[in-house]
Amino acid sequence: MKVIRTIEELRAEVKHRTSTGAGPVGLVPTMGYLHEGHASLMKRAREMTGTVVLSIFVNPIQFGPGEDFETYPRDEQRDLAVAESNGVDIVFIPGVQEMYPKPTKTKVAVSELTSLLCGASRPGHFDGVTTVVNKLFNIVKPDFAFFGMKDAQQVAVIEQMVYDLNLDVKIVPCPIVREADGLALSSRNVYLKPEEREQALVLSRSLNTALEQLEKGSITTAGEVRDLLTKVISESPIADIDYAEVLSFPDMIPLENDSRLSGTGNATILALAVRFGKTRLIDNALFQSKEGIPHV
Repeated sequence: MKVIRTIEELRAEVKHRTSTGAGPVGLVPTMGYLHEGHASLMKRAREMTGTVVLSIFVNPIQFGPGEDFETYPRDEQRDLAVAESNGVDIVFIPGVQEMYPKPTKTKVAVSELTSLLCGASRPGHFDGVTTVVNKLFNIVKPDFAFFGMKDAQQVAVIEQMVYDLNLDVKIVPCPIVREADGLALSSRNVYLKPEEREQALVLSRSLNTALEQLEKGSITTAGEVRDLLTKVISESPIADIDYAEVLSFPDMIPLENDSRLSGTGNATILALAVRFGKTRLIDNALFQSKEGIPHV
């Protein structure tokens, strides 16, 4: 496994591997502090490609004022061990100066899909995400790029960018990975105090409750789902709801309260963002009602 810190060296290494018949290139973009969710992306990339590139870069332009850029968890040696144990060929760890040697005057912005959910709560966040991901695509030129569905809005935004700009890369969404008790894995889980960690289980519990009630036919509309999600989450005394939303996927259009979810065959997402103390966690469940509603 090679550790590379400059764009020039990375381009040369990928070009060399491609020219010598190493097969398709897979990119797993991350901000580091790797967990089993990231490992699942690396394993999928290992299965599908000949060269697996993992990027580790805490991207400053996707953090807003007062967010946790400076304190975002970092552990390079641990990350390298995780990468090597999951078959990564190249780890790209650029510094901020390498990625942004001068203040950037060009940004990639996807409209509409970024104006709600996390985009509404974190103005400019997705412009930073799409800009850095576009830069990574241009640097690595991957055939496939792997993203976790925990941030389903991010997946939808990146897929829209790829489609609109005719980028020559296939996005591979990968399932959410959870702890045994249901908490979705996240690098930010490390921030949670013991009580907050326990209370955060209300996220997966609210999603499963809503899905079970939909399956039984006890609730059928988007408004009923929103109300149930809010009711269950509010049972936690420290949960501060940012949003509990029901949308079509991947176009991310909020469904009207009277929209019926059963029998449509359309993909629908139940999306949550909730604060526990100072930590903001997201979670979601995606389903297509015609094929049944899977539990998270």
